[in-house]
Amino acid sequence: MAQPTPLQTLFDTLPQSGRVEWIGIRPARGEPMTILDNVMITPGKGLEGDRFEGRETSKRQVTLIQKEHLHAIASCLGRDALDPDIFRRNIVVSGLNLLALKGKTFRIGGVVLEYTGLCHPCSKMETALGPGGYNAMRGHGGITTRVIEGGEVALGDSVLACL
Repeated sequence: MAQPTPLQTLFDTLPQSGRVEWIGIRPARGEPMTILDNVMITPGKGLEGDRFEGRETSKRQVTLIQKEHLHAIASCLGRDALDPDIFRRNIVVSGLNLLALKGKTFRIGGVVLEYTGLCHPCSKMETALGPGGYNAMRGHGGITTRVIEGGEVALGDSVLACL
């Protein structure tokens, strides 16, 4: 078995843990987000009550964004803060670089998710955030995931990489 390279060792070392700061579902297209304290998450279906209607193999069952990035986006737009629901992501986490989860599975509360890609902003962010909103979000849109093991996620739950 080959020894990991120093760079691979750095990729595989993730001592930080995150924390769930906000949970929201999109009840219907264009409808305001519903903010929750906890939610059940099911493989192939995503968050209970969310409008996601993907397939079992969908790579976008649950979307996450970093709380720290909300501040960066607001700053790019000359604002002090932005409410998480404006981004239409399911879960906001703090304390953990979500990009460090690339190629990994991770646990949030009773759920195991698999990183599947970046969650790029859509053109609606220009309307939601105002002129420059789309570009302010570029590189800060969060990640998409697939549900490996379902369960409950609640505010304050830890986010930990599975080793």
